[in-house]
Amino acid sequence: MSDAERHVPLEDVHRALGATFTGFGGWQMPVRYGSDLEEHRAVRERAGLFDISHMGQLELRGTEVATAMERVVVSRVADLRLGRARYTMLCDDEGGVIDDVIVYHLPDHHLVIANASNTAAVIAAFAETIEGGDVTLVHRNDRALLALQGPRAEEVLRGVEDPTGSPATTLRPFGVQTTRIGGIAVVVARTGYTGEDGFELACAASDVERLWARLLDEGAVHGLLPCGLASRDTLRLEAGLPLHGHELGVALGPFETGFGRIVHLDRDTTFPGRAALERTAATGPSTLVVGLIADGRRAPRAGYGVRTPEGTEVGTITSGAPSPTLGVPIALAAVTAAHAAPDTELVVDVRGTPVPARVVALPFVPRGTRG
Repeated sequence: MSDAERHVPLEDVHRALGATFTGFGGWQMPVRYGSDLEEHRAVRERAGLFDISHMGQLELRGTEVATAMERVVVSRVADLRLGRARYTMLCDDEGGVIDDVIVYHLPDHHLVIANASNTAAVIAAFAETIEGGDVTLVHRNDRALLALQGPRAEEVLRGVEDPTGSPATTLRPFGVQTTRIGGIAVVVARTGYTGEDGFELACAASDVERLWARLLDEGAVHGLLPCGLASRDTLRLEAGLPLHGHELGVALGPFETGFGRIVHLDRDTTFPGRAALERTAATGPSTLVVGLIADGRRAPRAGYGVRTPEGTEVGTITSGAPSPTLGVPIALAAVTAAHAAPDTELVVDVRGTPVPARVVALPFVPRGTRG
């Protein structure tokens, strides 16, 4: 383990629960507590609890916050209403994605949640833009973040909310508010990364052990399980959600990954990558990320080549795994736009073995689908 790797506040709690750890984004993170399959199914059928405290939490305050943020991200921020959240991206000058983030509008600040490995780059991008203006940025590395996900997540959260607080269970998707749970001050958002309903809860690192225990205790009657990064990855893959460094990056921008709708070009603001994104919007992307279902039992993995049945190379697998819900191998792949239509027949090179695959519409598993 590298000395540079960081540790979540709950590490000792996870180890006591039998978690296996892995390095991820510069952090030591629980990858599983028992069975990947059981943790995956818990979220699809009941509820699961994830520790995602490795994610970056940035607070921006001041009278010019929205204007400053619009000079960094590809989406409008000025029209983001109080109590609402918006998924957006930061791009480089060529339209590649530095990071995908969620912006939350709270009463006295905007909160940005960034990917762990990209937090420093996101801080740098905002810091450069806000310099000299009435905006302050604070990296809240004194906070923790949990994700409560699954069709019974609302029931679990309802059971722990303080009766005197504002009920977060009434939030609409991509809503956010501050409340109290078991006397703990918590920012609760109805967002997540699993394709299921659920909530993300941010609190002081010093309070997270109590919050974790309270949620696990309440969730026991609902079949909730603690879940690690392995199930989080198969859940987001089934939901067709991109992962930075796989479906998003230098060569794969918002249009290539199917998120062109979040690029708001109908505004005067200049932001990094705008010119490149305007060109892509006008011509259409030459590469698209698509879903594939492969024949057989061997799952395509990131980096495997994709070609036509005639042998022409047309792309690369970006993520792949056996689908616990569907029982078949699934993958996301970056392929030429001419071969991206649903039902297109392709071939994946699985370690030298040609495996037939078919392009399918995303998500693989719509919300609420049960195994």
